Amino acid sequence: MKPFVGGIEAGGTKFVCAVGTGPDDIRDEIRYPTTTPGETISQAVDYFRNAQRRHGPLAAVGIASFGPVDPNPASPTFGYITSTPKPGWRDTEFGGVLRRELGLPVGFDTDVNVAALGEATWGAAQGLDTFLYLTIGTGIGGGGLMGGRLMHGLIHPEMGHIRLPHDRTADPFAGSCPFHGDCLEGLASGPAIEARWGCPATELAPDHPAWKLEAQYLALALVNFICCLSPQRIILGGGVMDQEQLFPLIRSKVQECLADYIRAEAVLAKIDQYIVPPGLGNRSGVLGAIALGQNQASG
Repeated sequence: MKPFVGGIEAGGTKFVCAVGTGPDDIRDEIRYPTTTPGETISQAVDYFRNAQRRHGPLAAVGIASFGPVDPNPASPTFGYITSTPKPGWRDTEFGGVLRRELGLPVGFDTDVNVAALGEATWGAAQGLDTFLYLTIGTGIGGGGLMGGRLMHGLIHPEMGHIRLPHDRTADPFAGSCPFHGDCLEGLASGPAIEARWGCPATELAPDHPAWKLEAQYLALALVNFICCLSPQRIILGGGVMDQEQLFPLIRSKVQECLADYIRAEAVLAKIDQYIVPPGLGNRSGVLGAIALGQNQASG
């Protein structure tokens, strides 16, 4: 039987904490706003202490965190949130606090890498060893598996901050990223859509020109990732992708931009099975954190 563990999906606006062994066995869950580091992390500690009293001892805790983060266990700042633009959270110790307070092994990685792990374990990437998971919402992040391993290296992928062709005549919007202006996140995140069009994405009609432009930017990014990383599948999650009309627009634009160069059936004939929504819906993050905790518990 899978180990009984805790999981945290730590987002910039809310935390989701849960305990269980998988999608069919979540025994307890709580959601609460992300406020200050001290208050928010303390709430997580208290939740897991109380959950253990109610449901029994946990074997480990997995954390899926907004970032950038330090995911290197050999680093002195492993488990820290580092250069985040979120006010008050820069250089915040996170994983180590949980480890000390709970006396449990802690797995720690980016929210998108961990969501990818959830999709590999129980969702749309089962059976694949090389795929991408991107979330398009308040920010844009990417992660996934390469050769069966979560993506790490110098630190971790920052796919939301690649630079794209930006035709300022067609789209004079300067971009919303505080670091890079018109990177992918600065052009295509939820806040970028709102800043460009003057209202939240949820208020734009399905046939609004915003969506054609959004699909163009996302497709350009995916073409870069396909050419560089050759993923077996691309999963697109996050609040912006709740606009289901985006998927056919993105798929068509990807095929157009690749121009019959990548001669793979998935791209040429089965692209509706290649660029897909998460199999776990909006549960990829917290379930991925459960899977990460189980990996940590197992060694």
